[in-house]
Amino acid sequence: MQRPSLDAVRGFDRAVYVVALGQLINVFGGGLVYPFATVHFHLRVGIALSVVGLGLGAKSVTTAAGTAAGGLLSDVIGRKPVMVASMALSAVALAAFAFVPEIVGVVPTAVPAATGVSALGVAFVGVCVASGFVRGLYTPASHAMTADLTDAAERDRGYALLKVANNVGFGAGFVAGGALYSVASVAVFVADGATSAVVALVILLFVPRVAAGEVADERTASAAGEGEESDGEGDAGRGALAAWWRAATRPRVLALAGVNVGFAVMYAQMQTTLPIVATEELVLTAAQLGTLYVVNPLTVVILQIPLVDAVGGWRRTRGLAASACFWAVAMLAAWGADLISVSGHAGLAAPTVVLGVALVGGHLFFGTVGEILHSPLASALMSDLGSAAERGTQLSMLEVAKRLGIGLGSFAGGLFFDHGFSGLLWPTLIAVCGLVVATLLWLERSVTPRENGARGDATEAAVETATDD
Repeated sequence: MQRPSLDAVRGFDRAVYVVALGQLINVFGGGLVYPFATVHFHLRVGIALSVVGLGLGAKSVTTAAGTAAGGLLSDVIGRKPVMVASMALSAVALAAFAFVPEIVGVVPTAVPAATGVSALGVAFVGVCVASGFVRGLYTPASHAMTADLTDAAERDRGYALLKVANNVGFGAGFVAGGALYSVASVAVFVADGATSAVVALVILLFVPRVAAGEVADERTASAAGEGEESDGEGDAGRGALAAWWRAATRPRVLALAGVNVGFAVMYAQMQTTLPIVATEELVLTAAQLGTLYVVNPLTVVILQIPLVDAVGGWRRTRGLAASACFWAVAMLAAWGADLISVSGHAGLAAPTVVLGVALVGGHLFFGTVGEILHSPLASALMSDLGSAAERGTQLSMLEVAKRLGIGLGSFAGGLFFDHGFSGLLWPTLIAVCGLVVATLLWLERSVTPRENGARGDATEAAVETATDD
């Protein structure tokens, strides 16, 4: 392990810092609502937790669809146009959460009758679906732009910088959201939409249109090298879709995406089930919950760059396996907090509440360390599994998997809690962590040292380039 150094944050192209700033502003808005969405729509608006989980799951699914579209579009028309369009549309869609009760009036009466979900629940799920798709367009384009602006040796650090920006924004959002939600609950949703509008403006004005032509040229050259011909716009469109399909379905890409589903199931509990343990069972206020959640971004801000720099000599698959182990410890802590709250449902003594809160904080800390290792290493590994012409598509598969996993985790977590089996959720998730580790060790055999983050020409020369066509 190398000696950690904050110098690792220096030396990037100026546009990388602008993208990171946009990320910070965007996730500040997300931080305003992140721990309060479940609390607001379940406890205040009165939507069943399973329906809230269904809505969040549907949002993740449509985010996945938007992400797939965003990956293709970012490779075809360029990163910047996709980023700007996504944020402009998200400004409207995210603000719509503030008006879910009013949207009930336009819900066809046949839909609640056919689904068994209340009109209020249908309105909530509808807004989730729309906001998820437009928001999903952004991530593969921004991650592909970051990869375009960095070389292989600094790419892990580039993604770590984005993660730091994410969590500075989240941390500030948690604190501001707790205060704002206590005064005017729906204002946090309006503010979330407003931050997306600001990001659209920042990207439009200060980020160059990077690599669009180069990527298109490389994609065309790749298609020509494989014997494809383009004759008119129809053939060009079919060629782009064929190239997308090839890039998205390579075995190693699918294997890494599958691993990301497992990680995302863990992520989902921070938004769906853990806030319920903290507020409904440990009786924390919204402001207290927002303050407690600062553990997540604060840990990232302090440890993200130094830890990723320190494991720079590791194989990326090994770092991801370590991440899964930290997530297993996080689930063990959440299990303990849940057991305490359930056993004392008639009334908890103050020391017991303190212990429960400490365990929730432990979940946030250990899960965050897992997150620190997971996010940049997975993105860097995926970005090196193909060419620059395939990068947006392949990174979109990573994000698609994440969104699908969050959707699955949100819905499953809601079902466990609604049916009184919360105590079984946490050991199930620990078992999932073990499965993730086993899959990563298997995947390691099919990637080269260079793709896996090894440094040094001698090491890279020792193994021939792996292929999976």
